[in-house]
Amino acid sequence: MGTLADHIEAYIKEMLRANQGRAIELSRAQLADVFACVPSQINYVLATRFSLERGYIVESRRGGGGYIRIGRVQVEDVRREALELIREIGLRLTEREMDNLLARLMDFRIITSRQAQMIRGIVQQETSGVDEGKDVLRASLVRGMLLLTLEQQA
Repeated sequence: MGTLADHIEAYIKEMLRANQGRAIELSRAQLADVFACVPSQINYVLATRFSLERGYIVESRRGGGGYIRIGRVQVEDVRREALELIREIGLRLTEREMDNLLARLMDFRIITSRQAQMIRGIVQQETSGVDEGKDVLRASLVRGMLLLTLEQQA
């Protein structure tokens, strides 16, 4: 079923797809009305699911005539972008950074939702008993699994 945030995210992504990847303009208040929620819930979804880390540009103007403009970061070569994202994984990777990376790769259709779930599950299992160095181990595991996934797709 999903959470309210999941539904808001899916709604916005569908609007972007329907607009063929071009930026869309939305009203925070209208979105809140559609989902029967407070505008701060919309802000939460925008901040956590439509960040630059996830490949989106969000512009916002508050007030009576305020709007939210959401667009995708344009990428020419998706595979090269994926390799660049993998290279950018430093020596450490927090769980939030991993989730953002996986979401961006799914949005670019580089990995499937199932692959992201498998990677997330394996990483959580392998890091669950680790106290020190958890972020280092996570970075190594994610980098290795993503490189292997890309290799298999080539």
